[in-house]
Amino acid sequence: MNEELEELAARAAGGDQTVLPRLLQAIRPQVQRRVAKFLPYREDAEEAVQDTLLQVANKVHTFKGTGSFAGWVTIVATNQARQTYRSLKRRSVEQSAEVLPESVDPRTTSVIAGSRLDLLEALEALESSHPQLVQPLVLRDLGALSYAEIADELDVPLGTVKARIHQARKAVAERLTVR
Repeated sequence: MNEELEELAARAAGGDQTVLPRLLQAIRPQVQRRVAKFLPYREDAEEAVQDTLLQVANKVHTFKGTGSFAGWVTIVATNQARQTYRSLKRRSVEQSAEVLPESVDPRTTSVIAGSRLDLLEALEALESSHPQLVQPLVLRDLGALSYAEIADELDVPLGTVKARIHQARKAVAERLTVR
């Protein structure tokens, strides 16, 4: 499937629009898995999936083939999931004055959802202070790309990738443990 996917991607990047529906259908499960790692609610994740597939369709011509297409899709999906989170956060702040819950019942609050949101908050904080550290961390720990694939995707030396991931993990861990 990987070879077929890479061939479809190369054809789509070259301008063959006839393969685009097959390509988008083939990557949808991968995109769903990626965005679900960020967004705890199914409806939010589905919004990010749709936006990611639209981005891929509109930007596939920018895929240069230097790294794997799956790695490129991981970057697009990750960025879109984080963008969807930012948008949801903004909407939440705007609406919070109108509708405030009386209290939160811990029995109905998902620990997984809470930890994902904590991670997103930690990534947002890291991005504001050290933006160059976020992408390598996300690609490694959430995207499951190898260090070499990340170096190829970001066009930086392997040692730089390892150093950035180490620094990012340390910063995120500090943020997640301090409460």
